[in-house]
Amino acid sequence: MGVKKKLMKEGMKLMSDPRVMKLMQDERFMKVVMAAMSIPGQVSTLAQEQSERFARMMSLATEQEVRDLRRTVRSLEEQIAEMKKREGSKPG
Repeated sequence: MGVKKKLMKEGMKLMSDPRVMKLMQDERFMKVVMAAMSIPGQVSTLAQEQSERFARMMSLATEQEVRDLRRTVRSLEEQIAEMKKREGSKPG
């Protein structure tokens, strides 16, 4: 049995426990659960912000800036190719 299936099975077993059902009805507990679930996203965001800050401090390009530059270069290459194509099709 895969890990995911096993976790699902155990989770379903846990959810049917009356003690857990009672906890799930407690608003304070659910707030804590929701806060805990948002932590990985917050950590990821913080790490990304810090890496971007470090890149600026060290005068390095960020991943997003490199993506933007690649997109711009690709667009310019397409424009040049189109211009060359039009130049080649003009009667000389």
